[in-house]
Amino acid sequence: MFRDPFVFHHADRRWALVGAGHADGTPSVLLYDCDDLTDWRFAGVLLDGNDPVAAAVFGDKSVGWECPHLYRTAAGDHVLLVSLWDGDPCSTGYLTGRLEPDSEGELRFVTRTGGRLDQGRDFYAPAVLQEPDRALLWGWSWEPREQEELDRAGWAGVLTAPRVVDVHPDGSLRVTPAPELELLRPADPFVTAPGRVPLPSAYDLTVTAREPTTVSLLRDASGRELTVCADPASGTVVLDRSAWPRTGREGSAPITVHVPKGPELALRLLIDGSLLELFVTDRAMITERVYRRPEDIAELVVDGAGARVIGWALDPGSRG
Repeated sequence: MFRDPFVFHHADRRWALVGAGHADGTPSVLLYDCDDLTDWRFAGVLLDGNDPVAAAVFGDKSVGWECPHLYRTAAGDHVLLVSLWDGDPCSTGYLTGRLEPDSEGELRFVTRTGGRLDQGRDFYAPAVLQEPDRALLWGWSWEPREQEELDRAGWAGVLTAPRVVDVHPDGSLRVTPAPELELLRPADPFVTAPGRVPLPSAYDLTVTAREPTTVSLLRDASGRELTVCADPASGTVVLDRSAWPRTGREGSAPITVHVPKGPELALRLLIDGSLLELFVTDRAMITERVYRRPEDIAELVVDGAGARVIGWALDPGSRG
């Protein structure tokens, strides 16, 4: 495989990355010098799957790296984003490190650490907009449902909300919803305290847990619930959508995210129709598609001592 060029500037020169997979099963990101956009010069392999950090965090499940993107951090490091491909898209990952010249003056990526970019199953092919003072990230959220349902709906796929991305001092990913999203909030929130509250089709919800807390968002006809469970003392968050099964090999098992332990744990949920985006402090994000059925009841129930809740209804726009 050989695809998905990404052009960027570094050290007063224009370069390009291309995602690749080699005949021996090694994934890589190829580098090109393209100061003249009509004349690209191969400048070697920026990074491949034999890198020890990449091998440790990605494993050997991918045979190609798609959609490579690169952004600068506030501290001057770089983050390389790749989409892992094993014959089909399987997940996304990030590597933090530095761009450094090799003995021949070509750029190479010296890795520091890395991990899973989005913990959900419906996020792929991220793209970055590098601005002077920040980097913005969008992901593609596909449709994990049957083709006949797509044909009936007449549309497929959405972009996620924009996310500001950087890194923590330890090199791990820092990610937060773009602050401009707060401009979509109306003046008055629809919920300001735990309780049983009907949910709109699109909303922005923040929950701060001080003790083990369960947030229920949907209930099916048999009483099963779509829940987010947070425990600050153990630093764990679990998204359980097992009552809303998915098609495809990814399955519907609960997703567990681990973050540093602390006295409280902040969650932010952006829901827009079927698109669910969960942000766990500024350490992790989960993107899933959950298709509400006619008999489902969209109702917020927060169960946790001392939990703080506030949420705003949003204009659902054109997403479904």
